[in-house]
Amino acid sequence: MKIIVPMAGMGKRMRPHTHTTAKPLLPIAGKPIVQRLVEDLAAVAGEAVEEVAYVTNPAFGKQVEDELVAIAKGIGAKGTIHYQEEALGTAHAILCAQSALNGRVIVAFADTLFRAQLKLDKDCDGVIWVNKVEDPKPFGVVKLDKDGIITEFVEKPQTFVSDLAIIGIYYFADGERLRNEMQYLIDNRIMDKGEYQLTNAMENMKQKGARFKAGAVDVWMDCGNKNAMVDTNTKVLDHIQAEPGLVGKKGKREHAVIIPPCFIGEDVDIEHAIVGPHVSIGKGSKVRNSVVSRSILRSGSQVEDAVLDNCMLGEHVTVKGEALDLSLGDHSTWG
Repeated sequence: MKIIVPMAGMGKRMRPHTHTTAKPLLPIAGKPIVQRLVEDLAAVAGEAVEEVAYVTNPAFGKQVEDELVAIAKGIGAKGTIHYQEEALGTAHAILCAQSALNGRVIVAFADTLFRAQLKLDKDCDGVIWVNKVEDPKPFGVVKLDKDGIITEFVEKPQTFVSDLAIIGIYYFADGERLRNEMQYLIDNRIMDKGEYQLTNAMENMKQKGARFKAGAVDVWMDCGNKNAMVDTNTKVLDHIQAEPGLVGKKGKREHAVIIPPCFIGEDVDIEHAIVGPHVSIGKGSKVRNSVVSRSILRSGSQVEDAVLDNCMLGEHVTVKGEALDLSLGDHSTWG
């Protein structure tokens, strides 16, 4: 089994956080998004993963590449790096890792997390995981027959076709067959909305007799923007709250209240503060005289005299509110 993770996008919707960090390496409950994705896929693959092929942007640099290889090593697999220098669509991105496109392959885009019991059916040519959405226009969608077999793929329909959105996780029984279909699109400049689309390659495979099933997920968690990241952090913390080691043992605690579930890294000082629920704080951060809930604070952040909710702070960010010593009478307004 091989896993291909396209992640070459520059994460413009997550700026300013992606000015210095590749979006898939932003943390959710103390782990990078891509690490959680790869570990989750390895846990449900049903067989050993021999390679994790990352499709990245050369601008990410060696430090990011080394971290990605280490994530693959953590599940006992080889990590390989492949480049997509120009954003030309999903099929083009996957084809950049064409050396990994053989045998059984899982393709998972690195801006989504999930909870599901993935079943890699061996009586079909592939499984595409979907989720029902209110507005299908921004997504690729599928239509199904009564047996759950996909009858049609449609990329970003502007009139209603289906509300079953493709979430970005796919299983293919024959990676080489997929590779050939995507190469055919590029060789013949077959584009949809200006890009080479994976849905077109799968539609071609279906027209030649391939059978694709739709898979369902229990929870689909998006990481596309700040609010989505905070919401996903909340859901992941709810799911893993029984795991040991979520609250680091090193760090000062003085008049500190921690309301679980939270992730608190090592060497985090919390003084005269209430933290939680649903807060992740990276190592070396400090929270003083503050209340922080439902937020992500990355390593080295400092929060003082502040009330934070639904916030995301980058590394080494300082937030200072205004310390007040007030005596206000009845019916007063301040600020």
